Amino acid sequence: MSAGPADAAGAASSGVPPGKGGTGPGGRRAVAVWSIGVSVYFVAVIFRTSLGVAGLDAGERFAIGASALSAFSIVQLLVYAGMQIPVGLLVDRFGTKRVLILGAVLFTTGQLGFALAPSYGTALAARVLLGCGDAMTFISVLRLGSRWFPARRAPLMAQLAGFAGMAGNLVSTLLIARLLDGFGWAAAFGGSSLAGVVVLVLLLFLRDQPPRPSAPDRGEVPAPSATAPQPGVRGQLAAAWREPGTRLGLWAHFTGQFPAMVFLLLWGLPFLVRAQGLTPATAGNLLTLIVVSNMAIGLVYGQVIARCHAARLPLVLGTVAATATLWALTLAWPGERAPLALLVALCAVLGACGPASLIGFDFARPANPPERQGTASGIVNMGGFVSSMATLLAVGLLLDLTDGSFRVAFSAVFVFQALGVVQVLRLHRRAAHRERESHAASRVTTVHVPAA
Repeated sequence: MSAGPADAAGAASSGVPPGKGGTGPGGRRAVAVWSIGVSVYFVAVIFRTSLGVAGLDAGERFAIGASALSAFSIVQLLVYAGMQIPVGLLVDRFGTKRVLILGAVLFTTGQLGFALAPSYGTALAARVLLGCGDAMTFISVLRLGSRWFPARRAPLMAQLAGFAGMAGNLVSTLLIARLLDGFGWAAAFGGSSLAGVVVLVLLLFLRDQPPRPSAPDRGEVPAPSATAPQPGVRGQLAAAWREPGTRLGLWAHFTGQFPAMVFLLLWGLPFLVRAQGLTPATAGNLLTLIVVSNMAIGLVYGQVIARCHAARLPLVLGTVAATATLWALTLAWPGERAPLALLVALCAVLGACGPASLIGFDFARPANPPERQGTASGIVNMGGFVSSMATLLAVGLLLDLTDGSFRVAFSAVFVFQALGVVQVLRLHRRAAHRERESHAASRVTTVHVPAA
């Protein structure tokens, strides 16, 4: 079946000509190649979130307090956030396959090192390695999706990638916790590192993009040559940052992601067990609920945005408002403990945070050309991890200062949400205006090659 106008437009905007026989954008081969990239991200998320179910064990193993325990996640996120722009540049310059291979080597080494670490300092260094490798995965998967699928499917592909990441979180929540209980620290973390070896083998079969035809035969303008002059690092960054859509994407990611990430990465289990008096099994079930909710809501958000781009801002702001409301009710509930029904509602709403943060990439994507997608995605992806890192640190410090008052410590969530909402509202009008201008200009300047 020949590609329709929407497919052709999507392929042109992604820099890849439409394919035939299932090998081009959206075909069977695209699904197979994209699945390899997603499997790497899936494993990276398992490793990233494995500490979330091992926070209490880590505190006992290394004899550390709340601030030192939060340093594991903070350092990992600091490295992750700091690597986003360099990784985006690397992906744009060297392609997806090379960056994913390097990332898989680093996060596998980090997970194995964490399993065998004899001291707190060594374990911290292992989390740094893990953060470096993890940082190279998601942007690479986004670029892979833009190369192998039509642009109109980009919002759904991003949400599906997030779905795979949350599946990794689910595996971490269910499997790592049971391995810790049944076999101990070294076996749980060391055994899980074998998954990194598996994806390294799979990466041998990855291709950065579909093969290009020798000549354009469907009326599209050929993509720029790979040997064409490219802007320097500073020019690439400046061009991406000048786009209001890139900055709006960063702040949408900043505002949406951190409440759930902070809860899942480190502080959720201690909050539910110590402050709310739940058993570890019940607390684990609530963490699982966040992951399941994330996966379900991500599929809905992806479909909605693919059909109606105007829904992007309402979905982001609506998710933030719902999250803030449930957190306020939980923290302000009279007495020491909130009812279980409220905690269930909180965790279900926290599941929407990840899908809402991914909308940030849908603000940045149409604002940047294909050759700048990695850089722009790196800028956006930095936002949520900066806010997560800052909130992890704030919660840890406030817990130490208040002798373990989660009610005070988790109030830091509202501060960062307010900052993010202000920036999103400030930038949205400019980004929307610029997006309309770019769309109108592309319709005017599109070159059609007459058929022979």
